Amino acid sequence: MDLKAKLLRLRNPKGQVSEDARTEAGPSRNDVLSGLRRKMEELLDRPPVERLPPAPPTLDELPFVRLELAQGPLHRRVERLAPSHHVGRIPVSAAKDARAAVLALLSLDPTLAGAEPEKALFLDTETTGLGGGAGTLAFLVGLAAFDEGHLVVEQLLLRTPGEEVVLLEHVAERMAACSMLVTYNGKAFDLPMLRGRFVMNGLRAPPDRPHLDLLHVGRRIHKARVGACTLKSLESEVLGFVRDTDIDGGDVAPRYGHFLRTGDEATLRPVVDHNAWDVVSMAALVGLYGEPMDSLHEADLVGLARTYHRAGAVDEAIRVADVAVLRGAGPEALRVRGKIAKARGDRVRALADFEELSISVDDPAVRLELAKLYEHFVKEPARALELVNLGTGEPERASAKRRERLERKARGHFRPR
Repeated sequence: MDLKAKLLRLRNPKGQVSEDARTEAGPSRNDVLSGLRRKMEELLDRPPVERLPPAPPTLDELPFVRLELAQGPLHRRVERLAPSHHVGRIPVSAAKDARAAVLALLSLDPTLAGAEPEKALFLDTETTGLGGGAGTLAFLVGLAAFDEGHLVVEQLLLRTPGEEVVLLEHVAERMAACSMLVTYNGKAFDLPMLRGRFVMNGLRAPPDRPHLDLLHVGRRIHKARVGACTLKSLESEVLGFVRDTDIDGGDVAPRYGHFLRTGDEATLRPVVDHNAWDVVSMAALVGLYGEPMDSLHEADLVGLARTYHRAGAVDEAIRVADVAVLRGAGPEALRVRGKIAKARGDRVRALADFEELSISVDDPAVRLELAKLYEHFVKEPARALELVNLGTGEPERASAKRRERLERKARGHFRPR
């Protein structure tokens, strides 16, 4: 009750209020409630407003063809390269003739020895995030495989995230049909991310195939010369190819986000080109690594020899090391040949290499190798002791023990047990 109504009650002690007074006091509580009920009934009687999701972007400019499959639409681009197509100085067709046994040694993976490079599937993804977390999608998948001597590049675009299942099922079919998988950093990123997406979508993951991850091969062979072994650096420093225009990896996800919001196809075209370059360059690298001796830089032969030695192919390793020394690969070629020669029991070659190496480098590790050879092979403990006294990089306790033994031998007081 407002103040005016209270004053009217004071004028009429019996609490009777005239009709005029009621009108002046405003609408009653019952009138207000009735009005609200009428408004609610009117709102409930109105048909609901249908809010449709935004239409997915069209693909009028990007070179993708829409395929209508039973599971839904798939947007696909296919390019067939001529057998003469090169990446720099290496023809991509060389990949199909690569020796699987050599690829197995370089990857330190014996399962690749039984694979067929001509049936390899090259795979690279462009994703919505670099971290590869649970919410990361592969919005563009690049695939390449050989067909009648031609490298056929196939790219699959996720026009909208709702079409992911169709894309994943197609990728799974291609992976199941190949003899081996080739990626660049795929063991750490692409494959775990894709398998996570299969799980998230309730799909069965494709069967495992022998996997050649070129990042690890590249690091073993080229890191000493090239440094950071990105695919672009191997293209320029190893294959002799420089991309005239390309985007930075950090720009890929923002461009896709912009495409989804605006439908601007032009912003996505550099990503499509970037992805195609990646899979084609992987094929060129496989062609190079399948017959590496004649095509590698002399400094890279040192890494090749080390990798062969690590894989247990000692005869191949020493052959490559010989070529590296002949081509002038420098002190590191002598070092690796000396180590391999020692491992295969050729102590004459090992001694000659380490002696020559000691002239050009001041290295405690070289002095240690020579000290061991002088003591056990040449039987000249005095010369070995001179090297130990110059420093061999061993822990002090081990060095002291070696020095004490050599001193006894040099004095002729050593008695073998």
